[in-house]
Amino acid sequence: MSEPLILSLDQGTTSTRAILFDAKGAPIAEAGRPLEQFFPRDGWVEHDAEEIFQACVEVLREAVAKSGRPIKQVTAIGVTNQRETVVIWDKATGRPIHRAIVWQDRRTAETCERLRAAGKEGLVTSITGLLLDPYFSGTKIAWLLNEVEGARARAEAGELLAGTMDTWVIWRLTGGKVHATDATNASRTMLFDLKAQAWSPEMAQMLGVPISLLPEVKDCAADYGETEPQLLGRAVPIRGVAGDQQAALMGQGCIRAGEMKATYGTGCFLLVNTGEHLAPSRSRLLTTVAARLGGRTTYALEGSIFIAGAALQWVNSGFGVEGGGAGVEKLARTAREEHGVVMVPAFTGLGAPWWDANARGALFGMTRDTGLAEIAHAAFDACALQTRDLIEAMRADAPGAFGKDVELRIDGGMSRSAWFSQRLADLTGIAVGRASYLETTALGAALFAGIGAGVYADATEAAAARPSTERLEPALNTHAREAAYARWLDAVARVRTNA
Repeated sequence: MSEPLILSLDQGTTSTRAILFDAKGAPIAEAGRPLEQFFPRDGWVEHDAEEIFQACVEVLREAVAKSGRPIKQVTAIGVTNQRETVVIWDKATGRPIHRAIVWQDRRTAETCERLRAAGKEGLVTSITGLLLDPYFSGTKIAWLLNEVEGARARAEAGELLAGTMDTWVIWRLTGGKVHATDATNASRTMLFDLKAQAWSPEMAQMLGVPISLLPEVKDCAADYGETEPQLLGRAVPIRGVAGDQQAALMGQGCIRAGEMKATYGTGCFLLVNTGEHLAPSRSRLLTTVAARLGGRTTYALEGSIFIAGAALQWVNSGFGVEGGGAGVEKLARTAREEHGVVMVPAFTGLGAPWWDANARGALFGMTRDTGLAEIAHAAFDACALQTRDLIEAMRADAPGAFGKDVELRIDGGMSRSAWFSQRLADLTGIAVGRASYLETTALGAALFAGIGAGVYADATEAAAARPSTERLEPALNTHAREAAYARWLDAVARVRTNA
């Protein structure tokens, strides 16, 4: 019998990719397509849903072709996606009624502000685990229903369907036979009751979204139908789905309470698994579904940093430092010891746990002999110190999830740097597990599909298939670490406008 292969479809914000994995979690072949972004107004971001679907088919075909393996060897497909991005389409024709509204889009800010002024945020958080923010899908769906001519009447007549990108792609891949999402994506819509694990009538009424528009909510490893035979040469079962950050959590093997991962890209997403304990956040973190397997839900706390790798890009472009992140690192490593420079990279405000949209970036602690090397060093430290903020908030919200042997598993572009990884361990005081394979989002989707297809017996067996990590222990003494964090907190207090 031939070795089972799992095809992972990673539908992201800037590209769509497919990676073919073997049962040991090793990549065999991959393919990708860039994704065009549309910016019709300031703060508005859109995607062409039809372009996304066509790219999905192309990369799935190409990955299999590159592998040289027959399509019959592909046991299942796993899907992961940019979360919160949403589209509405005609049930009969399959045509979107408008471009997809992307998670970054801010057009519903006034709606969120109006609900907040009406005192609704506490209720929203208690039901959904989220904050009132345009980031999430619910207000985007309401905007489409209100602003596209005839959309609300058509929705109420049962002519339209809505969904996040996983739902749209699955509906198209299955020829319109399956309208479904998984619990992780549902938990990012602001329409899902975390405790009931079902769509919330109360939230649907508050936002003006008919529940009939919404997909069936399934486990992360479940039967999502099969692809139309003509698309890939045979009908391939779709057996796993998860939003990108939860897929990365799985890809990092964070399946038990207290296990956590951080993905360092332009910004940073940090999630800690809190097990079956639904931890409400007092620190304005997000409570979300980590995974749902066999009807059993595990939860996570999530915090986001707006500017991580983007701080290095700022040094690159603003100061003419060449060589990308590696060039900034080379410069940073020449900085004076104990230079005392602190960068607060609040270029677009501060994310969790501060949530100050009006804060702006600043440099503190500069002296006559401060140079570009010290500023570059401070840019890396800002990423580590913002991570410490999130860890402290998570520790306060879910102390039971933090055991003695806690480790922060990292991936994303910045994790390629062994020097930054060590600096992260030093400034957070927590061991860092550096992934040897960085495409953890695609891997996580493949692992969920492997569970759904019976390749793995359970999450423990699936997580064991992930590649090894390099563990880095904190080497900085406690006094120096706490002094650096005190300087950071002082600097943050100076830029905050909502303190």
